[in-house]
Amino acid sequence: MKKWMVLPCLLLVAAMAAAQTSSPVPAGTALMVKLETTLATFSNKPGDLFQAQLIHPVVLEGRTVIPAGTKIEGRVAKVTEPRRISGRPTIKIVPETLVLAGGERFLLDATLVDTNAGRDTDVNQEGEFKGAGHDRRDQVETGGGAAGGMLIGGLIGGPPGIVIGGIVGAGSAGGHWLSKHRSATLPAGTTLTIELNRPLAMTPVVASAGQ
Repeated sequence: MKKWMVLPCLLLVAAMAAAQTSSPVPAGTALMVKLETTLATFSNKPGDLFQAQLIHPVVLEGRTVIPAGTKIEGRVAKVTEPRRISGRPTIKIVPETLVLAGGERFLLDATLVDTNAGRDTDVNQEGEFKGAGHDRRDQVETGGGAAGGMLIGGLIGGPPGIVIGGIVGAGSAGGHWLSKHRSATLPAGTTLTIELNRPLAMTPVVASAGQ
């Protein structure tokens, strides 16, 4: 090949490589990652950072576009630990950045859709991880407190005592129940499934001079 033809060929190869690199990963693609940061409602607050690692590579048309081991970085967006019997402890995380082994960073718009955190937990449509709520034991404790108060009140004061005892017993059990926290925890090592909300353009993010 003549020398004057070498440069155009190299430019063509580079352009083709760049086009392949910048091919977007489609919206709806699921990424399975392993959490590297323990997250819990009793220790985290909105704004806290977390890291995870891609377990399986993302392959499009027979080509690996995101290799296994790629880092996912994000932040905690919401933490609640309610005391109401109907409430459930909640952690919402927002994946924000995908970091390749070479240091290239890509903006990530994705939502948590599933975990392997175990029974009595789930993820809602807003991507919020929900821990276990108050269980049957709590309900038995509350009912038992009211019944015990009614029994003691009846023995002491007859029918009026039953009513008063029931109120006092329920209040005592309710106070005990209100003092109990239900925590939600995502330990390091938990498998998370996140789903792309929009196509992921594999165009590296250029850090600003201030970073």
